[in-house]
Parts: sequence; structure tokens; C-alpha cells
Amino acid sequence: MDIRISKGTEVPLHEQVAAQLVFLIGTGALKHGASLPSARALARRLGIHRNTINKAYDDLTLNQLAEKRAGKRLVVRASSPGTPPGPEDLDDLVNAAVLGARQRGYSLQQLYERLRERLVAAPPDHLLVISNDAGMRMLLPKELKLRFKCRVEACAPAELLSNREWTIGAVVVSPQGHLPKLRSVLPAGRPAVEIAYSPADEVLNAVRRLQTPSLIAIVSVSQYFLDMARALLAPAVGRRHSMSCHLMSGEKSGRPGAADFVLCDSMTYPVMRPRYRSAAVLVYSLISAACLDEISLVMQGGPSPLGQERRTP
Repeated sequence: MDIRISKGTEVPLHEQVAAQLVFLIGTGALKHGASLPSARALARRLGIHRNTINKAYDDLTLNQLAEKRAGKRLVVRASSPGTPPGPEDLDDLVNAAVLGARQRGYSLQQLYERLRERLVAAPPDHLLVISNDAGMRMLLPKELKLRFKCRVEACAPAELLSNREWTIGAVVVSPQGHLPKLRSVLPAGRPAVEIAYSPADEVLNAVRRLQTPSLIAIVSVSQYFLDMARALLAPAVGRRHSMSCHLMSGEKSGRPGAADFVLCDSMTYPVMRPRYRSAAVLVYSLISAACLDEISLVMQGGPSPLGQERRTP
């Protein structure tokens, strides 16, 4: 390995060494997998201090071409077609993109616009639940995570209108009524999904089958869930039974007392089931199986047939 240095120049010695090593690798004189000499050995050969070699070995460009192996020996990296050595984390990747754009004469605004176009057009990688009800923003993601392994986030409609970038990479999922107001921020070419609720026949029939006047408790983390369940059960409850609602969220959570029949959402069911061993405890999952299939189809890049059907005049 031919490395020559000059102490009579303004170029620092460590830069001379690093540049020559980079050149030797670039010309193929140092092959992939070849070991660089130890700092001690190269320093002795060149007649300079070992710290100078260590500083050369710390050179950024050189470290993109060589890597440390066992014994802390630098080895020329092996390159494979299509997978050149690159940034190790997301910050490095972004920095490399910014630097590359500037070196090629592109402005940061051009880089941002082109990157945003690519991100908007990229396949979705997570779900974004929209709801005004804080409890629904907990409950719906809980149900979705039982089916989907991707990230599930949630926000209020007003938050999304103020942060339209949140739709990048997302399939927007929302109870009916919100999407028309959000049309301006929804990604073009990617259908949002209006949630279709599961049938409540099982719950209604269970209430109708109660033989004696009963205490019915509805328990949920969502006020919207409580209001909807109370209204749906009212005809079956009538004057024969007593019905109470309990919001299990925050410091003022209601704690149901005695009950003969307990209706829970998917978040409160695991808590309520052990407490009421002698009562009938049912869980109602909001999102229907057909709607989950629809969300799955959109995640895979397909159309949203159920959503189109619901919006058909």
C-alpha cells in the first residue's frame, strides 16, 4: 500500500493520509474486504504520531468506505449492487437528501415539494382515526389494533384541519359525518373509510330475554358509546328494567354498582367481566366485520366499495 506524505505543506498530515486511503479504495488498489494497517503500524511506517493516523481513520468519507471489524481493525466495505453504503438512521438519510439536493443545484423548497408528492403517493402504512369524542379516539384504535398490525393514531377533526400533513401515509377512518368537512385535506386517490357499526341484534335480544325486572348497566370509555347504547336499548328496556350509564375515563370515572346485565365496550369488558361473575356481561364491538374488510382493502391500495355504496344517492 503506497502512501506518501509531506511535512512541508499546509495540508494537515491526517488529511493527506485519509485522502490517499480514499483514493486507493476508489481506484481498486484496496479491494473490498481488505484490512487497513493498524494505526500503530502505519504511524511507524510513515514516521508520524499514532494519533495522526487515528484522526485520519476518523475521516467521514473514509468511514463511508471502511468499517470496523473484530479487533477494531478497519476493513474496506463490500458493496452489493443496488445497496450502496448509506445513512444508518432517519436523520442521516434526511441530511444526505438535503446535501445531495444542494450539491445538484436544487432548492430546499423544490426538495420539500417533490418529497411531499412522493410521500402522498406512497402506499399507506398506518391508520388515522378521526372523532370529536375523546373516548372514541381510544376505543376505535383499540378495536383496529386487534385486526391490523400497523400503527394506529387518532385525532379530532379540527386538529386534522390544522395539520393536514398528518394524512401522509394514512388511511383515514372516521364515524360517519366527519368526512365531508375534511374533504379538502384528505389525500387524493386514497379513499377514507366511514365506519359501519356492528349489528346490535345480539344485545337487544339478550335484554328482551330477561325474565325478571333487572338492573342494566352500560359501561364505556366513550360518552358517545353510552349515549348511542342508551338510545338503542331504550325500547327493549322500557319501564320493566332500570338502566344506568357509567363513563370509565379520567379521574371522574363512574363505578357501576349492583347489576344483573352489563353491556361493555371492548376496552371496559376485560375489567368488568371479573367483577360481575353472576351477571350477564356482554361486549359490543363497534366496527363491523365488513368495515374491517373494507379498511384492509384500502390499506392494500384497492377501492372502497362499501364506502362508495353508502355514499350512493
